[in-house]
Amino acid sequence: MSGEPEVARTPEGDETEEEEIKSSYKPPPEKTIEEILAADQEDESLRKYKEALLGQAQAGTVIVEPNDPRKVIVKKLALCVAERDDLELDLTGDLTDLKKQVFVIKEGVQYRIRIDFIVQREIVHGLKYVQKTYRLGVPVDKMTHMVGSYPPKTEIQSYTTPPEDAPSGMMARGSYTVNSLFTDDDKNIHLQWEWSFEIKKDWKE
Repeated sequence: MSGEPEVARTPEGDETEEEEIKSSYKPPPEKTIEEILAADQEDESLRKYKEALLGQAQAGTVIVEPNDPRKVIVKKLALCVAERDDLELDLTGDLTDLKKQVFVIKEGVQYRIRIDFIVQREIVHGLKYVQKTYRLGVPVDKMTHMVGSYPPKTEIQSYTTPPEDAPSGMMARGSYTVNSLFTDDDKNIHLQWEWSFEIKKDWKE
């Protein structure tokens, strides 16, 4: 992965500045693995860096799931809290079933979200994880996590968000709906799904 992950939070109801940033940003042209390896061959340090970055992909096209033409296959979302088992959503089946599985989160705890995914066929540039949270149909939060660029690999790769604090207090308790999107600089939609969580006073009430 290249660079440090970044996260941008947009205040509810204020997406004007974000849209202006999007409209002014032009992603670099997408290149194949062969093109990346062929460029700058005279710079040995850069060549070694690219070889380390691309890893298995140098030996040929990496295809993990031959019957799936996608370059990015999102496998799982996990909600991670220290000293507790991860709460997981399987993203490989019927995504409409996810609405039936509601995570219960204790108010005020610190948590992270981990996305497990496979990259195959070609390197992917500028992956992003966008999360919009709603309560009673009203948007209350939006986060954009800059995940980075990933080479094809036979094993599952993952991205974990920075820590977040769950809402707390009597007014914050209740049900929330989340729209999640895994995309990239070229606006490819690798996966989009909806899930839910409930903030409670304790883990079990």
